[in-house]
Amino acid sequence: MNEPRTIPSRPRDRLFAVVTQVLAVLLLPVALLRAPGRARERACGWALWMRFPAEDLTGLTEGALAAFTAARTEAFWRYGQLIGLTSGHRDPLVQQRMFDDEVRRTGSPALARMLVLPPAESCHVQGIALDVRPHEGARWLEEHGARYDLYRMYDNEWWHFEHHPEYGGMPPRRRPHPGVRYASENGNRYVSGE
Repeated sequence: MNEPRTIPSRPRDRLFAVVTQVLAVLLLPVALLRAPGRARERACGWALWMRFPAEDLTGLTEGALAAFTAARTEAFWRYGQLIGLTSGHRDPLVQQRMFDDEVRRTGSPALARMLVLPPAESCHVQGIALDVRPHEGARWLEEHGARYDLYRMYDNEWWHFEHHPEYGGMPPRRRPHPGVRYASENGNRYVSGE
């Protein structure tokens, strides 16, 4: 993974992960009764909701939600990896406010675009972008996400993934930051997003 810095896991994070996994196992019988064909997915979802209570999956496209749910269910049960959602769909007004704040902070729209895009260009507004946590979960998603059409898009954002079924399991060339777009169809060179 190419990230600007590595975030070490804290002992409490490992404890929270173990507690979440135990909770999912305890919830599995209830999930079997409520959703027999999707019990593992349901128990995983309940346990992760308790671990990450502020996460909001509403507003994601049907495809992005299904892909994210399937990916984190596999990560959880098969690899013991937790993946929570920090930010998914964003209202255009919220995205505009974030962009305006970043312009004020950096002093320029071009610099702001390195971290936040305006609503018309944001995949968060489209409901296909996912900012995930913890760092280990993002690492797992970067390694295995292509099976679910989930791809890390930017070098400077280890947490940002997007659902792109049109890539057919072939990860796209990652861009240095959100303000850069491809200049040509074959993606051989970049241009500024402005």
